Amino acid sequence: MINKRIFVAGLAVTMLFSACKTNDLKMSKAKEEVPANKKIVVYQVFTRLFGNKNTTNKPWGTIEENGVGKFNDFTPKALEEIKNLGVTHIWYTGVPHHALIRDYSAYGISNDDPEVVKGRAGSPYAVKDYYNVNPDLAVNPANRLQEFEELIARTHQAGLKLIIDIVPNHIARKYEGKNNPEGVQDFGANDDVNVEYAKNNNFYYIPNTHFEIPDGTIPLNGEKNPLVDGHFDENPAKWTGNGSRKAKPNQDDWYETVKVNYGIRPDGSKDFPELPAGFDQKSYREHFAFWQDKEVPDSWKKFKSIALYWTAKGVDGFRFDMAEMVPYEFWSYMNSAIKVKNSNAFLLAEVYNPNEYRNYIRLGKMDYLYDKVETYDKLKDIIRGKSSTAGLSDIQKGMADIEHHMLHFLDNHDEQRLASPEFAGSPERGKPLMVVSTTISTSPTMVYFGQEVGEAANENAGFGTHSRTSIFDYIGVPNHQRWMNGGKFDGGQLSESEKNLRDFYKRLLNFSIKSSALMGDFQEIHTVNLQDTKGYDELLYSYVRWYAEQKLIVVANFSSEKTNEFDLKIPSDIISKWNLKDGSYEIVDQLYKNGSVQLKVANGEGIAKIKIAPSESFIFELKQ
Repeated sequence: MINKRIFVAGLAVTMLFSACKTNDLKMSKAKEEVPANKKIVVYQVFTRLFGNKNTTNKPWGTIEENGVGKFNDFTPKALEEIKNLGVTHIWYTGVPHHALIRDYSAYGISNDDPEVVKGRAGSPYAVKDYYNVNPDLAVNPANRLQEFEELIARTHQAGLKLIIDIVPNHIARKYEGKNNPEGVQDFGANDDVNVEYAKNNNFYYIPNTHFEIPDGTIPLNGEKNPLVDGHFDENPAKWTGNGSRKAKPNQDDWYETVKVNYGIRPDGSKDFPELPAGFDQKSYREHFAFWQDKEVPDSWKKFKSIALYWTAKGVDGFRFDMAEMVPYEFWSYMNSAIKVKNSNAFLLAEVYNPNEYRNYIRLGKMDYLYDKVETYDKLKDIIRGKSSTAGLSDIQKGMADIEHHMLHFLDNHDEQRLASPEFAGSPERGKPLMVVSTTISTSPTMVYFGQEVGEAANENAGFGTHSRTSIFDYIGVPNHQRWMNGGKFDGGQLSESEKNLRDFYKRLLNFSIKSSALMGDFQEIHTVNLQDTKGYDELLYSYVRWYAEQKLIVVANFSSEKTNEFDLKIPSDIISKWNLKDGSYEIVDQLYKNGSVQLKVANGEGIAKIKIAPSESFIFELKQ
């Protein structure tokens, strides 16, 4: 969602719902049981863009000018190649029907007012109808839901699991549930619009006041449209999605959406039952049982019905947008219901406040949260020369009890592309970041489509700007299109460097999903080497991972200019834990397997002579 970064920066000020005093709960510091035996790798695709073969890329271009991808572009071959990259789950971003500027009235869909839509293609986080899918994505919009159901089947046939978005905090300003199942009423249908707040109202209102379009908005870049008249009919006005209580929100507010009411009163107090003390240690089944005789706000019931609707269709999990803007008691209620239906459901939440991580995992029953403000931000600072590698160890130590639940990524639809000048500056400089992000913890790894072939998002899409692949426009993704090769999905148009980059990702991700050590213990060896090892500097980072018979030594060089040679020290406590006797052991790099190094153990300490090139990384496996 546009301006999300502005929101995150001011989260403590703008988020009314941080009134939950969750730090009063005592959290267990013991490392939680790892629920999976192998790594998970999520491949995020922006569904509208994935299959688009058009290379026109006109700013503010229409579908006819710039093209659009379809569900059917995810052919068995495409899905096979995604799986072969080393992927276990695919996140189809932008599937639910959201507001957009295109005439689908022939299919019973009302036209959206450009004054409350961002871009031409619209934000996927301004959902218009939760019980159907984006008509842009269908070859035949009349059969759009069937086409998505066929994609679910193809995805499963390819051996992949799939997740889609649910955005409980806000919905489109013009929500119209025209496909509601029997017994499901539309959002706001029974609201008392004469009051600011009522427990079972779906929205917050500004009584007796009309909504006004923000100043400074230029819908469709000034293009004429019959609905652009300086007016949007909403009376009374509703609170805006990011919590603004103004009838005329600011241009930087999420003005295309309205805030959903979860039973948090305007003063921040809760109008629903709270979880008893000790529920941070309870199972999802115990959470589910707790809610069975409780009266909860109507919005809770509506979103649980939405989640269970898609679960019944075979969706394997969800990515929850801006989850921390919704109370964790609701997540306990909904996520436990999802897990009762599918105990293996993959539940990922966008949460940016580290003080709330444990609450959303243990009380909200989330499986995974974004590790954005700690690991991601640190890696970005390192490669941009704003920080050394030393802080990575502190982050791992601070999150040791929840590290499995903190999903790692370097690219997604909200962030600057890894290869962009605003981030790493080149795909090659991103390689050591990707190795560390993938192997430093037991958490899932996420890759954004095009990342593996060096997409830098250089295009001026219109509403969206360069460095981020636009989520608001019809646009092509050039590096990805070269891999797509007109629908052959064979990389036939990639340059040699792009082919080599994708091969690097393929080797790394496939190793990660097969490695037992990456689901085991972690210990950094950076500190001791930085202190004692000649030739080892602050742009290097090293650690060990092990479980059962597999033992790994990871070394990454964040410098894009300097080759380092040094004697890497493996401290005595690790040698002892690995039960290594004095002698010589072969360690073989698992990224390319193009040579080996000798680890020499003497007097209970290990030394390995390392020569590492700029932006190079090694994942050495001990051979015994």
